[in-house]
Amino acid sequence: MTSTECTILLVDDDDRLRDRLGKALEQRGFRVLAAPDHPAALALARAHHVDRAVVDLRMPGPHGLRVVQDLLEHQPDIEIVVLTGYGSIATAVEAMRLGARDYLTKPCHADRILAAFEAEPEPPKEELEFEIPSLARLEWEHIDRVLRECNGNVSKAARVLGMHRRTLQYKLAKFPVPR
Repeated sequence: MTSTECTILLVDDDDRLRDRLGKALEQRGFRVLAAPDHPAALALARAHHVDRAVVDLRMPGPHGLRVVQDLLEHQPDIEIVVLTGYGSIATAVEAMRLGARDYLTKPCHADRILAAFEAEPEPPKEELEFEIPSLARLEWEHIDRVLRECNGNVSKAARVLGMHRRTLQYKLAKFPVPR
């Protein structure tokens, strides 16, 4: 499918990101429909034929995974990429289980998003295997995300996490747990 024939629905509550990504996709020849939330996304999907969608995971109202589910119920042939600033193994697996084509973390360049749509999808499995991550792994993922949001500033991350800086340094000195 050529870009001029393709309509992409962009669902993100961040106005600036939605506008910039929308412009970048339009410059690459795609028709872009933009929605700030679940109701607006479904209204656009009902009013227009949508080939692809880029859906933010966290937004006010229904969760991005609910948007994925509802879009696929309305239009089963739509290809969806989930985009989030709060990546975790559990949500990535759930997005793929629901039918998303890929799961990318922000910040993400328009070319990377388009590459996710163009990549050859893996053959569907009857049931995706999902091992529940341990509490230690979830804690490490949360600490890692907060530290990245604080641009590597351990003192600031410790304040955000509500723990002593030395405790955070101790936890960071450990390698991430395997599961």
